[in-house]
Amino acid sequence: MTITHKRGTRKLGGKDVMPVGLGCMNVSWAYAAPPPPEESAKLLHLALDLGYNHLDTARLYGGGRNEELIGATLKGRRNEFFLASKMGLIADGQRRYVDCKPETIRRELEISLKALQTDHIDLYYMHRRDFTVPIEESAGAMADLIAEGKIGGYGLSEMSAETLRKAHATCPVTAVQTEYSLWTRNPELGVLQACGELGVALVAFSPLARGVLANGVRNPVKLEAQDLRRTHPRFNADNWPKNLALVDAFNAIAEREGASPAQLSLAWVLSRGDHVHVIPGTTNPDHLRENMECPDWRPSDSTLAELDALINQHTVSGPRYPAAMQATMDTEEFPAV
Repeated sequence: MTITHKRGTRKLGGKDVMPVGLGCMNVSWAYAAPPPPEESAKLLHLALDLGYNHLDTARLYGGGRNEELIGATLKGRRNEFFLASKMGLIADGQRRYVDCKPETIRRELEISLKALQTDHIDLYYMHRRDFTVPIEESAGAMADLIAEGKIGGYGLSEMSAETLRKAHATCPVTAVQTEYSLWTRNPELGVLQACGELGVALVAFSPLARGVLANGVRNPVKLEAQDLRRTHPRFNADNWPKNLALVDAFNAIAEREGASPAQLSLAWVLSRGDHVHVIPGTTNPDHLRENMECPDWRPSDSTLAELDALINQHTVSGPRYPAAMQATMDTEEFPAV
């Protein structure tokens, strides 16, 4: 692997940020048991020291604990990073629902500002589409918060190109956050192109395919009981052996290129457009360093094409979400095969 140009930034909300940001969810929730708070705090400080200047959180993560951790840990370094958070996907005990009514947007923002110990959030997303509220109403509420200086801009998460265009016509959208990696190609059905046309950033979460393309999952049975991946179809006994074969072929290409699997996976996503950003998450300091080691590296066109042909919507086995979770998505979907 040879890097022939200096580390560069990409635009997000009018700011220059590194194309590799940090998804902070993992340090509080979702996969393995989170590390102790003091270890998570060290990781956040290390991220800033390594050059990460785009941190992404959400009110949902750990029932607010993720925002509280960031606020308590980094309040003295607030001017060093671009801060993104989300509202609208609400967990109430075992019940989970979406609420993006204007009054809810304002109420949730005030809770997040207090938790994050800041007076503004640079990018504030609606975590999911609220199908009971016209997107124009929600966008209008975000416009009011921008005018008040409480948020720098707003974004949409897991929403379609059609929804993006409607929201953008009401108030310009800063970013669309959506799952995007070699094994989840849904943005290519419309959102990737629409973002490019409208001057909207596309922020890819799970760019490492939930750890799969970082060689982080070999046997899903060994995942911890609370790990969300245990419920996802691509990791079940029927689909995983086929997907693991793709991983092995991918790892061989990474070795040939002199890159880690994670670095190759991030490079592929970032090659999809200058408006694309990635926010891999980790609780491992070594992985944190690895992900930021070569943010500007672009594999050759022939290697990118090889990867494109190896792992895509036709070769990956299983849908990305269980049916109940999929029902909350507004993102375009490929036909079932």
